[in-house]
Amino acid sequence: MCLTVPGRIVRVEVQDADVRLARVDFGGIERAANLVYTPEAQVGDFVIVQAGFATRTLSEAEAQEALEYHRQLAELARSSADPPALAASPATPSTTA
Repeated sequence: MCLTVPGRIVRVEVQDADVRLARVDFGGIERAANLVYTPEAQVGDFVIVQAGFATRTLSEAEAQEALEYHRQLAELARSSADPPALAASPATPSTTA
């Protein structure tokens, strides 16, 4: 399963008439994304990025909702990853000859 997280475009660079690349901020981590599938995307827009391509733009409300779900999933994963307290293992009996 693939879980995508919205990122905000912080910079757009035009390589040539057919290639626009963006720097996308994912909560402090920036990644490059090709904008060929989202030619309408501009600085400040939220996008979904898969395999290095921005595949969809989102409204700020959609992005915030998705980020809240992501936060809840991360919180749930952290709380369920806490191992139960380990019982003290019995001491291995020593053998004396």
